[in-house]
Amino acid sequence: MFKHAQLESVKAWIGNPAHGALPLHVRIQRAIRQLILDGALDVGKPLPASRALAKSLGVSRDTVELSYGQLHAEGFIERRVGSGSFVSERAQRLPERGTLLPKGEEHKAALRLSSRGNAMFQGGGVRDFLAPRPFAPGVPETRSFPLQIWERLHRQVLKEYGALALLHSPPQGMEPLRKAIADYINLERGAQATAERVLVLTSSQQALTLCANVLLDAGDRIFIEDPVYHGARKAFDAAGLECVPVPLDADGLRVEHLSEAARAIFLTPSHQFPTGAALALDRRLAIIEWARQHQSWIIEDDYDSEFHYEGKPTACVQGLDPYERTIYIGTFTKSLFPGLRIGYMVLPPPLVAPMTVARTLLDGHSAPIPQLTLARFIEGGHFGAHVRTMRAVYAERRNVLARLIRQHLADFVEPRIPAGGMQMPCLFIRDIPEHEAVESARREGIDLLGLTALHASSRHHAGFLMGFAAHAPYELEIAVKKLANVLRALCC
Repeated sequence: MFKHAQLESVKAWIGNPAHGALPLHVRIQRAIRQLILDGALDVGKPLPASRALAKSLGVSRDTVELSYGQLHAEGFIERRVGSGSFVSERAQRLPERGTLLPKGEEHKAALRLSSRGNAMFQGGGVRDFLAPRPFAPGVPETRSFPLQIWERLHRQVLKEYGALALLHSPPQGMEPLRKAIADYINLERGAQATAERVLVLTSSQQALTLCANVLLDAGDRIFIEDPVYHGARKAFDAAGLECVPVPLDADGLRVEHLSEAARAIFLTPSHQFPTGAALALDRRLAIIEWARQHQSWIIEDDYDSEFHYEGKPTACVQGLDPYERTIYIGTFTKSLFPGLRIGYMVLPPPLVAPMTVARTLLDGHSAPIPQLTLARFIEGGHFGAHVRTMRAVYAERRNVLARLIRQHLADFVEPRIPAGGMQMPCLFIRDIPEHEAVESARREGIDLLGLTALHASSRHHAGFLMGFAAHAPYELEIAVKKLANVLRALCC
């Protein structure tokens, strides 16, 4: 029979609210299993008869029999006809797994990660703003998305492909989507793309991770913008790369600082993150020539180029590069909706096979049905129409936010009104602690992204990014007034 302490521990395990979702017989089985794993029940020790244990626990005998049957099937106990149930000899070889009975201080194995794993963990990952709270950068308006059109195209895909749509996608992506992407960016972004050069991924972050690990070795140098998109910096740091910051001005990255060799350079040339600067044409050409001379790679992140509000956006670097040293990264997370989880790369031909193989080690492939639906969405002109609609909406919201900042936040920040994109940089004009401002705003339901952490060098001005795309003008006004109160409290 169980000792009193053992029986009470089983009762406590069964009654623990954390285990409440498990069926009763499973809770009993796992409680006894834990006693065996802890060594509280020695090998060969008899278990109570099912009838006696059922009475002690206040459950039916059948429930206990189910528990014993599972313990026997897993090898924890032996059942002998006429003799009862006993802890199996096999349990003697099981390692200690944890504790059921109180034992004072718990013994835990020290966490040991690889240097790369530690870099990922210490870097904190990339924070997604899961809820569309005011001013979260990079979050699109989803309430205006044409769901009825998407649903209709989704049904068409299922009707045409049937069960074939339920199979694996090729790791490079479904051909209709790769062709649709190539046609679209050739027309709208001046790219040089073919379906054969497109690799469909789950996100631009996955593309950055692939570039960091497939193109460069730990210790290799990569030039990055300063300030820089934090997701890129963290991907490069995790891969053990040496990130060399290059300063910016109103025309983008200052190419005179590229005098040294590096294996690659990372750019957001159409709309620099976070400053909003567009890289001047002469500098684009200079970077292409630098890459040719040093046989380096240009990693071009064109994350939200669809949303340009003043004139036409400059053609992408990839379309200007005759030497095929540019990897072009795009995503539909910003232009459509975050839950779609589709991004892509346009690769130089020699990189298509290596990148595709490397991708199979990460997640294998992207889901076929959303790919095929998106392909029809692009081919039918719905993507272009949606972008044009949202471009006008976002331009208005940008202007509204700029006016509200001047009206309510002029004593605290100076806005840098961007020519495109979905967020507005604001620089402090008073001595306001950036981290405290961001945290205080968060507690009030406002998400800001501090600028200081985006700089790799000491040359920076404190402030934050304010996303404006996901909220209507009246919502922006409410949030700006709330933020004014937060900043006023910090300055008192």
